[in-house]
Amino acid sequence: MSSLFSPLAIKSVTLKNRIVVSPMCQYSSVDGFANDWHLVHLGSRAVGGASMIIAEATAVSPEGRISPDDLGIWKDEHIEKLGQITAFIREQQCIPGIQLAHAGRKASTAAPWKGRGKVAENDGGWVPVAPSALAFADNYPMPTALDANGIRKIVSDFTAAAERALRAGFEVVEIHAAHGYLLHQFLSPLSNKRADVYGGSFENRIRLLLEVVEGVKTTWPDELPLFVRISATDWAEGGWDADDSVRLAGILKSAGVDLIDVSTGGLASHQRIPVKPAYQLPFASRIKRETGILTSAVGLITDAIQAEAIVAKGDADVVMMARELLRNPYFPLKAASELNDDTAWPVQYDRAKPSYPK
Repeated sequence: MSSLFSPLAIKSVTLKNRIVVSPMCQYSSVDGFANDWHLVHLGSRAVGGASMIIAEATAVSPEGRISPDDLGIWKDEHIEKLGQITAFIREQQCIPGIQLAHAGRKASTAAPWKGRGKVAENDGGWVPVAPSALAFADNYPMPTALDANGIRKIVSDFTAAAERALRAGFEVVEIHAAHGYLLHQFLSPLSNKRADVYGGSFENRIRLLLEVVEGVKTTWPDELPLFVRISATDWAEGGWDADDSVRLAGILKSAGVDLIDVSTGGLASHQRIPVKPAYQLPFASRIKRETGILTSAVGLITDAIQAEAIVAKGDADVVMMARELLRNPYFPLKAASELNDDTAWPVQYDRAKPSYPK
């Protein structure tokens, strides 16, 4: 058995391999509701052999959506269709996960194919909230700084969303604190200019994330995994950096988080990212090495040999893939063939399975 196709137990959940579908926004919802697009999109990747699928950034409140077209989990009516999707995923021996998110100052913007940028209130947009009244960019809306009541609502919204996720059949919850969205905005000194207990020092800037983790844990069962996605660096001077991320990861581990999903960037419009294959892997490797917490690697991981090496060398425990799995939903089955690993195929597809050396 290859390292990539070895199982991994995280609390009561066992991944059949180390390939996980990273959350990818589909911008295909009306009023937050999942639909058949989400069923087929996520379901096809479960059929394709991934061990776990994390549904896209799912808004914990209407104002927490990136766009008016985002998936949501802010009301009980959202549960039914999500439950159909998780049931299908589990039937494929795949673990259903969900990323709970709030866009903060990057909310009320258009889907990529609709032009991005600000969506005006008379076109279905809204006034976003943020740690401070600082817009992400000139073509983004100006947010309102959250007051104490607003911050309490954020924690309550994440907590209620986790409870709905459980009722919808998800087995893993990931809290989105990356890519310049609300919780990341509190972490970074570039976007957090507050003078209260949620701003200034490192301890104050991480406070809201820790309160969200604590709130989620009141409704999310102890035996089910809890992940947090972070951007390990802002790729901008004076911003959140790798040292901050290592320090935060150790604190999150002590708070009961099981895995850090390590990405980068998204906070500063002037970021400068040195993009190359697996360019984010060193951050995941360092966090794993220095804190002992499980990590996932993501970012331009596109082939089986590359993914195998990441796990075999111990640089990360899980490989999360996004665009490559848009191009090829059946990448895990193909990867098993390349690595001469006799992984199970769906019985309906078994007649197409390649022969393996004995």
